[in-house]
Amino acid sequence: MKLSRKNGLRASAIGALVVSGALVLSACGSDNNTETPAKEGGAAKTSAAASNIACEGAKGQLLAAGSSAQKNAMDLWVKNFQAACAGVEINYQAIGSGGGITKFNQGQVAFAGSDSALKEEEVAESQKICKTGKGVNLPMVGGPIAIGYKLDGVENLVLDAPTIAKIFDNKITKWNDPAIAKLNPGAKLPGSTIQAFHRSDESGTTQNLGKYLSKAAPADWKHDPKSKSWPAQGGQAANGSSGVATAVKDAEGSIGYFELSYATANKISTVSVATGAAAPVAATTENASKAIAAAKVKGTGSDMALSLDYETKADGAYPIVLVTYEIACDKGNKAENLPTLKAFLNYTVSEEGQKVLSEAGYAPLPAEIAAKVRAIVPTLS
Repeated sequence: MKLSRKNGLRASAIGALVVSGALVLSACGSDNNTETPAKEGGAAKTSAAASNIACEGAKGQLLAAGSSAQKNAMDLWVKNFQAACAGVEINYQAIGSGGGITKFNQGQVAFAGSDSALKEEEVAESQKICKTGKGVNLPMVGGPIAIGYKLDGVENLVLDAPTIAKIFDNKITKWNDPAIAKLNPGAKLPGSTIQAFHRSDESGTTQNLGKYLSKAAPADWKHDPKSKSWPAQGGQAANGSSGVATAVKDAEGSIGYFELSYATANKISTVSVATGAAAPVAATTENASKAIAAAKVKGTGSDMALSLDYETKADGAYPIVLVTYEIACDKGNKAENLPTLKAFLNYTVSEEGQKVLSEAGYAPLPAEIAAKVRAIVPTLS
């Protein structure tokens, strides 16, 4: 498998997304994690990788905000970086992708975390802040978005893209609907009402689900695929992936979407997706990496935005995936922030920084994508 021959991303690189026994994006389960990362001298244990961090003039405080999907990764990176670089404080607020991009484009943070690449209008807006440059997308980690459900007596639920679209668009409202029954022969489906939950906040997870449905079920999902806000009518809203997961866990007959780690942490059953492959595909790290293998780099210059293949029919390829990015100015960064920004991002994308991701249940970047990002970070100015 490979991302794209023209971009030189080999299958071996994509295979690095898979971490045996690990859950991608377990940070997504930490929307409510308010623990402050340990500073130098703190009681928290610091990774041995911290000893290899090059501080390179880093000083003072660096503000960042955005995706909750990478919160635990950020906590590890911040803890290690602060332990190695005395007097430095990295403050990352996990407020969601939309909130992070807003703060970045208002000049309130040095970089933003996002589960989706900047839209054209967001890039244009970033030029007001970046002055001589623009915001660029630097991928850091990726993984599956699970469709979780609670339905007593029903295991191994299978849905396809049109059915998922109709459920979340309030067009299929009963669990024993013929479309669901056809995909689950022999299952004892109740006639109860489906309780569909979605994010109330702006979210890259919402946007990636929308992109998948727009590509895989265009006749049934006619909403704006670029929207980070929930675009459909009906359903019930909850804040953050943790809120959606909690709602699904607590409500019989419910369904929702969130990163895989939420399902695992809360023991929530997940849907297998019928894609047209030989068998329905379960939401696993390994299966998500097979879908990400078909991605292409669509960004130019210093931008590393990826175009994901949501319509894959490859056996074992789970199609509902996301990649998280750090968003920074390629040029025009504030002089007082630049040394710390570059030193910190150099660490997060380094072999040491990527290696510690497995400690938090993340998958490191594919080797060749990481190499491209490592070449870009030192050029930020």
